[in-house]
Amino acid sequence: MNPELHDTAADLVAAGVAVVAAGLSPGSSGNLSARTAAGLILITPGGAVLGSLDPERLAVLDADGEWIGGDKPSKEASLHLALYRKNPEHRAIVHVHSPQAVAASCLEPWAPHSALPPLTPYFVMRAGQTPLVPYRAPGSPELGELLAALPFPFHAALLQNHGQLTSGGDLAAAIDAAIEVEEAARIALITAGLQRRLLDDVEIADLTARYGSSWTPVSR
Repeated sequence: MNPELHDTAADLVAAGVAVVAAGLSPGSSGNLSARTAAGLILITPGGAVLGSLDPERLAVLDADGEWIGGDKPSKEASLHLALYRKNPEHRAIVHVHSPQAVAASCLEPWAPHSALPPLTPYFVMRAGQTPLVPYRAPGSPELGELLAALPFPFHAALLQNHGQLTSGGDLAAAIDAAIEVEEAARIALITAGLQRRLLDDVEIADLTARYGSSWTPVSR
């Protein structure tokens, strides 16, 4: 393993521990990936427990997404590839079945551009608009196709009746976004049916301009 792949593998192992410690990855669910400067992608293998990853068994994909080394990649590899194409400047992706996000993904979305409403500045700053990708069976290539077809920018999404997906400039940013999606889902569920105060368009525009996140104004 070349030095860059070695360092990226070590980062993925540490990220797996962090995701489990944050309560985002029950059992052997979820998968992580990271992209090197040369364009190679390291992704967790199918069935891996994120809290105890073996760096030697991480799958290696080339820049076109072809499996070229390590264990067989997660069945969600096509979903990761689709989000990398959506956000070519990003270098890491987190997909987890965190309980609050899964619960929110089973509900009707708040709006076409975001399944979750803008209740906190941290959600808007770190995750931004989080659309709901329609249901397909886990591992279906159609999931990536549906994600890629959404005609607006985003780096976080809920997968209907399934879980959440985030990307970031590095693994720390992707994990931070995943934590915020989980928290936003929890707050949305707690406040469902109540008279909620949302951030307004001016407040959201200020946050997205300062933190580089995305939010499409939606008429409610």
